[in-house]
Amino acid sequence: MAKVRKAVITAAGRGTRQYPASSAVQKEMFPLVDADGLAKPVIQIIGEEAIAAGVEEICIVTQPGEEQQYLHYFKRMSLETLKAFKGKDWAIEASEKLQDFGDRLHFVAQDKPDGYGHAVYQARKFVGDEPFLLMLGDHIYISANHENCATQLIQKYESAGMAAMSAVQATPSKLLHLFGTLQGEVIDPAAGTYKVQAIMEKPAEDYAARNLRTPGLPPGLYLCHFGMHVFPPQLFDALEHHIKNDIREKNEIQLTSSQEYMRTQILKDSYAACTIEGQRFDTGIPYGLMESQIALALAGRHRSEIVEAIARLLAEQLQSMTKR
Repeated sequence: MAKVRKAVITAAGRGTRQYPASSAVQKEMFPLVDADGLAKPVIQIIGEEAIAAGVEEICIVTQPGEEQQYLHYFKRMSLETLKAFKGKDWAIEASEKLQDFGDRLHFVAQDKPDGYGHAVYQARKFVGDEPFLLMLGDHIYISANHENCATQLIQKYESAGMAAMSAVQATPSKLLHLFGTLQGEVIDPAAGTYKVQAIMEKPAEDYAARNLRTPGLPPGLYLCHFGMHVFPPQLFDALEHHIKNDIREKNEIQLTSSQEYMRTQILKDSYAACTIEGQRFDTGIPYGLMESQIALALAGRHRSEIVEAIARLLAEQLQSMTKR
Protein backbone atom coordinates (compact mmCIF):
# COMPACT_ATOMS: atom_id res chain seq x y z
CA MET A 1 0.00 0.00 0.00
CA ALA A 2 1.37 3.43 -0.99
CA LYS A 3 2.39 5.82 1.76
CA VAL A 4 0.18 8.85 2.36
CA ARG A 5 2.62 11.62 1.39
CA LYS A 6 0.19 14.31 0.24
CA ALA A 7 -2.58 16.29 1.86
CA VAL A 8 -5.25 18.53 0.37
CA ILE A 9 -6.73 21.29 2.53
CA THR A 10 -9.78 23.11 1.18
CA ALA A 11 -9.78 26.84 1.89
CA ALA A 12 -11.85 28.36 -0.91
CA GLY A 13 -14.98 29.18 1.10
CA ARG A 14 -16.21 32.76 1.24
CA GLY A 15 -16.27 32.94 5.04
CA THR A 16 -19.66 34.64 5.07
CA ARG A 17 -20.43 33.41 8.59
CA GLN A 18 -17.32 35.17 9.90
CA TYR A 19 -18.07 38.55 8.34
CA PRO A 20 -16.84 41.27 8.80
CA ALA A 21 -13.45 39.84 9.86
CA SER A 22 -13.41 37.57 6.80
CA SER A 23 -13.52 40.65 4.55
CA ALA A 24 -10.05 41.57 5.87
CA VAL A 25 -8.42 38.13 5.81
CA GLN A 26 -9.67 34.68 4.81
CA LYS A 27 -11.04 32.73 7.76
CA GLU A 28 -8.33 30.07 7.46
CA MET A 29 -5.82 32.75 8.47
CA PHE A 30 -7.65 33.74 11.66
CA PRO A 31 -5.22 33.45 14.59
CA LEU A 32 -5.55 31.02 17.47
CA VAL A 33 -3.12 30.17 20.27
CA ASP A 34 -2.10 26.58 19.58
CA ALA A 35 -1.53 23.91 22.23
CA ASP A 36 2.20 24.69 22.14
CA GLY A 37 1.48 28.25 23.28
CA LEU A 38 2.26 29.94 19.95
CA ALA A 39 -0.24 32.13 18.11
CA LYS A 40 -0.82 30.73 14.61
CA PRO A 41 -3.38 30.96 11.82
CA VAL A 42 -5.93 28.17 11.74
CA ILE A 43 -4.55 26.63 8.54
CA GLN A 44 -1.07 26.34 10.04
CA ILE A 45 -2.43 24.37 12.98
CA ILE A 46 -4.24 22.06 10.56
CA GLY A 47 -1.24 21.71 8.26
CA GLU A 48 1.13 20.96 11.13
CA GLU A 49 -1.17 18.13 12.17
CA ALA A 50 -0.83 16.64 8.68
CA ILE A 51 2.96 17.03 8.72
CA ALA A 52 3.18 15.37 12.13
CA ALA A 53 1.24 12.44 10.60
CA GLY A 54 3.91 11.97 7.92
CA VAL A 55 2.60 14.19 5.12
CA GLU A 56 5.35 15.73 2.98
CA GLU A 57 3.44 18.02 0.59
CA ILE A 58 0.27 20.06 1.08
CA CYS A 59 -2.05 21.51 -1.55
CA ILE A 60 -4.29 24.37 -0.46
CA VAL A 61 -7.42 24.96 -2.55
CA THR A 62 -8.01 28.71 -2.51
CA GLN A 63 -10.06 31.40 -4.12
CA PRO A 64 -8.21 32.91 -7.13
CA GLY A 65 -5.36 35.18 -6.01
CA GLU A 66 -5.42 34.28 -2.32
CA GLU A 67 -2.28 32.16 -2.53
CA GLN A 68 -0.23 35.35 -2.25
CA GLN A 69 -1.40 35.86 1.34
CA TYR A 70 -0.16 32.39 2.26
CA LEU A 71 3.14 32.83 0.44
CA HIS A 72 3.72 36.15 2.19
CA TYR A 73 3.13 34.57 5.60
CA PHE A 74 4.78 31.15 5.31
CA LYS A 75 8.43 32.19 5.12
CA ARG A 76 11.22 32.88 7.57
CA MET A 77 11.87 36.34 9.00
CA SER A 78 13.76 38.87 6.94
CA LEU A 79 17.21 39.83 8.19
CA GLU A 80 15.83 43.18 9.34
CA THR A 81 13.03 41.57 11.35
CA LEU A 82 15.45 39.03 12.76
CA LYS A 83 17.31 41.78 14.57
CA ALA A 84 14.23 42.61 16.65
CA PHE A 85 14.09 38.99 17.89
CA LYS A 86 17.73 38.74 18.95
CA GLY A 87 18.01 36.35 21.89
CA LYS A 88 14.48 34.98 21.41
CA ASP A 89 15.34 31.47 20.27
CA TRP A 90 11.71 30.32 20.33
CA ALA A 91 10.84 32.94 17.69
CA ILE A 92 13.78 31.96 15.48
CA GLU A 93 12.71 28.33 15.67
CA ALA A 94 9.12 29.28 14.82
CA SER A 95 10.40 31.30 11.85
CA GLU A 96 12.29 28.30 10.48
CA LYS A 97 9.17 26.14 10.87
CA LEU A 98 7.22 28.71 8.85
CA GLN A 99 9.75 28.42 6.04
CA ASP A 100 9.62 24.61 6.17
CA PHE A 101 5.83 24.77 6.06
CA GLY A 102 5.91 27.17 3.11
CA ASP A 103 8.34 24.94 1.21
CA ARG A 104 5.79 22.13 1.33
CA LEU A 105 2.90 24.18 -0.07
CA HIS A 106 1.23 23.98 -3.46
CA PHE A 107 -1.84 25.95 -4.52
CA VAL A 108 -4.79 25.46 -6.84
CA ALA A 109 -7.67 27.87 -7.29
CA GLN A 110 -11.39 27.14 -7.35
CA ASP A 111 -12.56 29.69 -9.90
CA LYS A 112 -16.21 29.63 -8.83
CA PRO A 113 -18.07 28.60 -5.65
CA ASP A 114 -19.48 25.37 -7.06
CA GLY A 115 -19.46 23.16 -3.98
CA TYR A 116 -17.07 21.21 -1.79
CA GLY A 117 -16.67 18.38 -4.29
CA HIS A 118 -15.78 20.86 -7.02
CA ALA A 119 -13.16 22.42 -4.72
CA VAL A 120 -11.54 19.05 -4.02
CA TYR A 121 -11.49 18.24 -7.76
CA GLN A 122 -9.15 21.16 -8.40
CA ALA A 123 -6.33 19.22 -6.65
CA ARG A 124 -6.43 16.33 -9.13
CA LYS A 125 -3.08 17.10 -10.81
CA PHE A 126 -1.38 17.66 -7.47
CA VAL A 127 -2.53 14.28 -6.12
CA GLY A 128 -1.59 12.33 -9.25
CA ASP A 129 -1.76 8.57 -8.70
CA GLU A 130 -1.22 8.56 -4.91
CA PRO A 131 -3.56 8.25 -1.93
CA PHE A 132 -4.02 11.54 -0.11
CA LEU A 133 -5.25 13.00 3.16
CA LEU A 134 -8.17 15.43 2.80
CA MET A 135 -8.78 17.98 5.56
CA LEU A 136 -11.06 20.97 5.98
CA GLY A 137 -9.36 24.35 6.18
CA ASP A 138 -11.59 25.61 8.98
CA HIS A 139 -11.67 22.58 11.32
CA ILE A 140 -9.37 22.12 14.29
CA TYR A 141 -8.81 18.56 15.48
CA ILE A 142 -7.83 17.80 19.08
CA SER A 143 -6.78 14.27 19.95
CA ALA A 144 -7.74 12.45 23.14
CA ASN A 145 -4.66 10.21 23.06
CA HIS A 146 -0.93 10.40 22.29
CA GLU A 147 -1.42 10.25 18.50
CA ASN A 148 -2.97 13.20 16.73
CA CYS A 149 -6.21 12.66 14.81
CA ALA A 150 -4.62 12.56 11.35
CA THR A 151 -2.09 9.98 12.53
CA GLN A 152 -4.88 7.81 13.95
CA LEU A 153 -6.71 7.93 10.61
CA ILE A 154 -3.65 7.12 8.49
CA GLN A 155 -2.59 4.25 10.76
CA LYS A 156 -6.06 2.70 10.60
CA TYR A 157 -6.14 3.18 6.82
CA GLU A 158 -2.84 1.35 6.50
CA SER A 159 -3.85 -1.53 8.76
CA ALA A 160 -7.34 -2.03 7.28
CA GLY A 161 -6.07 -2.62 3.73
CA MET A 162 -9.06 -0.84 2.20
CA ALA A 163 -8.83 1.62 -0.70
CA ALA A 164 -10.44 4.52 1.19
CA MET A 165 -10.93 5.44 4.83
CA SER A 166 -13.13 8.19 6.27
CA ALA A 167 -12.81 9.35 9.86
CA VAL A 168 -16.15 9.32 11.66
CA GLN A 169 -17.58 10.11 15.04
CA ALA A 170 -20.73 8.82 16.74
CA THR A 171 -23.14 11.74 16.49
CA PRO A 172 -26.69 12.26 17.84
CA SER A 173 -29.55 12.34 15.37
CA LYS A 174 -30.39 15.99 16.14
CA LEU A 175 -27.08 16.99 14.50
CA LEU A 176 -27.48 14.97 11.29
CA HIS A 177 -28.39 18.13 9.37
CA LEU A 178 -24.79 19.27 9.82
CA PHE A 179 -22.83 16.23 8.57
CA GLY A 180 -22.44 13.59 5.93
CA THR A 181 -23.58 10.32 7.49
CA LEU A 182 -22.42 6.74 6.93
CA GLN A 183 -23.91 3.33 7.54
CA GLY A 184 -21.25 0.83 8.56
CA GLU A 185 -20.68 -2.83 9.23
CA VAL A 186 -18.13 -3.54 11.97
CA ILE A 187 -14.74 -4.82 10.77
CA ASP A 188 -12.74 -4.56 14.00
CA PRO A 189 -14.56 -3.46 17.17
CA ALA A 190 -11.31 -2.81 19.04
CA ALA A 191 -9.96 -0.55 16.28
CA GLY A 192 -13.32 1.11 15.67
CA THR A 193 -13.26 0.29 11.94
CA TYR A 194 -16.29 -0.29 9.71
CA LYS A 195 -16.96 -1.34 6.15
CA VAL A 196 -19.08 1.45 4.66
CA GLN A 197 -22.48 0.33 3.39
CA ALA A 198 -24.00 3.70 2.46
CA ILE A 199 -23.13 7.40 2.50
CA MET A 200 -25.52 10.36 2.44
CA GLU A 201 -25.10 14.10 2.90
CA LYS A 202 -27.04 15.62 5.83
CA PRO A 203 -29.92 13.13 5.89
CA ALA A 204 -33.27 13.77 7.55
CA GLU A 205 -33.65 12.01 10.89
CA ASP A 206 -36.48 9.75 9.71
CA TYR A 207 -34.49 8.70 6.62
CA ALA A 208 -31.43 7.97 8.75
CA ALA A 209 -33.48 5.91 11.18
CA ARG A 210 -34.74 3.73 8.31
CA ASN A 211 -31.60 3.48 6.19
CA LEU A 212 -28.42 4.54 7.99
CA ARG A 213 -28.40 2.75 11.32
CA THR A 214 -25.08 1.10 12.14
CA PRO A 215 -25.37 -2.13 14.18
CA GLY A 216 -23.74 -1.81 17.58
CA LEU A 217 -24.31 1.93 18.00
CA PRO A 218 -26.78 3.02 20.71
CA PRO A 219 -30.18 4.22 19.46
CA GLY A 220 -30.09 7.78 18.19
CA LEU A 221 -26.36 7.73 17.31
CA TYR A 222 -24.97 7.67 13.78
CA LEU A 223 -21.53 7.59 12.14
CA CYS A 224 -20.93 11.10 10.83
CA HIS A 225 -17.95 12.60 9.04
CA PHE A 226 -15.19 13.83 11.33
CA GLY A 227 -13.76 16.16 8.69
CA MET A 228 -10.80 14.17 7.35
CA HIS A 229 -10.40 11.27 4.93
CA VAL A 230 -7.75 9.20 3.17
CA PHE A 231 -8.87 8.82 -0.45
CA PRO A 232 -7.38 7.01 -3.45
CA PRO A 233 -6.96 8.98 -6.70
CA GLN A 234 -10.10 7.27 -8.02
CA LEU A 235 -12.09 9.85 -6.06
CA PHE A 236 -11.36 12.28 -8.88
CA ASP A 237 -12.97 9.92 -11.39
CA ALA A 238 -16.12 10.01 -9.29
CA LEU A 239 -15.97 13.79 -8.97
CA GLU A 240 -15.42 14.11 -12.73
CA HIS A 241 -18.50 11.97 -13.36
CA HIS A 242 -20.61 14.35 -11.28
CA ILE A 243 -19.11 17.49 -12.81
CA LYS A 244 -19.42 16.35 -16.44
CA ASN A 245 -22.99 15.17 -15.90
CA ASP A 246 -23.87 18.20 -13.77
CA ILE A 247 -25.08 15.99 -10.92
CA ARG A 248 -25.78 18.36 -8.06
CA GLU A 249 -27.40 18.54 -4.66
CA LYS A 250 -28.62 21.94 -3.48
CA ASN A 251 -27.14 23.32 -6.70
CA GLU A 252 -23.58 22.24 -5.79
CA ILE A 253 -21.18 19.45 -6.70
CA GLN A 254 -21.08 17.52 -3.43
CA LEU A 255 -18.20 15.43 -2.16
CA THR A 256 -20.50 13.03 -0.30
CA SER A 257 -22.43 11.91 -3.39
CA SER A 258 -19.11 11.37 -5.19
CA GLN A 259 -17.90 9.26 -2.28
CA GLU A 260 -20.97 7.07 -2.62
CA TYR A 261 -20.50 6.79 -6.38
CA MET A 262 -16.83 5.86 -5.88
CA ARG A 263 -17.77 3.28 -3.25
CA THR A 264 -20.38 1.51 -5.37
CA GLN A 265 -19.16 1.99 -8.95
CA ILE A 266 -15.35 2.19 -8.71
CA LEU A 267 -14.00 0.70 -5.50
CA LYS A 268 -16.62 -2.06 -5.33
CA ASP A 269 -17.07 -1.68 -1.57
CA SER A 270 -13.36 -1.34 -0.65
CA TYR A 271 -14.28 1.63 1.50
CA ALA A 272 -13.91 1.80 5.28
CA ALA A 273 -14.55 4.24 8.10
CA CYS A 274 -12.91 4.55 11.48
CA THR A 275 -13.69 6.29 14.71
CA ILE A 276 -11.19 8.82 16.05
CA GLU A 277 -10.26 9.43 19.66
CA GLY A 278 -10.63 13.18 19.66
CA GLN A 279 -12.92 16.05 18.76
CA ARG A 280 -13.47 18.34 15.80
CA PHE A 281 -14.13 22.07 16.13
CA ASP A 282 -15.53 24.31 13.39
CA THR A 283 -13.68 27.63 13.32
CA GLY A 284 -15.80 28.80 10.41
CA ILE A 285 -18.56 30.11 12.70
CA PRO A 286 -18.15 32.65 15.53
CA TYR A 287 -19.17 30.29 18.33
CA GLY A 288 -17.00 27.52 16.89
CA LEU A 289 -13.97 29.82 16.75
CA MET A 290 -14.38 30.64 20.44
CA GLU A 291 -14.91 26.99 21.31
CA SER A 292 -11.82 26.02 19.32
CA GLN A 293 -9.66 28.44 21.27
CA ILE A 294 -10.94 27.17 24.60
CA ALA A 295 -10.34 23.55 23.54
CA LEU A 296 -6.79 24.31 22.38
CA ALA A 297 -6.07 26.15 25.61
CA LEU A 298 -7.33 23.27 27.74
CA ALA A 299 -5.21 20.82 25.72
CA GLY A 300 -2.08 22.96 25.79
CA ARG A 301 0.85 24.21 27.82
CA HIS A 302 -1.18 26.99 29.48
CA ARG A 303 -3.92 24.65 30.67
CA SER A 304 -3.53 25.38 34.39
CA GLU A 305 -3.63 29.16 33.86
CA ILE A 306 -6.69 28.89 31.61
CA VAL A 307 -8.53 26.63 34.07
CA GLU A 308 -7.86 29.18 36.82
CA ALA A 309 -9.00 32.03 34.59
CA ILE A 310 -12.21 30.23 33.59
CA ALA A 311 -12.96 29.41 37.23
CA ARG A 312 -12.45 33.05 38.19
CA LEU A 313 -14.61 34.35 35.37
CA LEU A 314 -17.40 31.88 36.18
CA ALA A 315 -17.28 32.85 39.85
CA GLU A 316 -17.49 36.53 38.93
CA GLN A 317 -20.37 35.84 36.55
CA LEU A 318 -22.23 33.87 39.22
CA GLN A 319 -21.65 36.62 41.76
CA SER A 320 -22.97 39.29 39.40
CA MET A 321 -26.06 37.20 38.68
CA THR A 322 -26.88 36.83 42.39
CA LYS A 323 -26.76 40.62 42.79
CA ARG A 324 -29.40 41.23 40.13
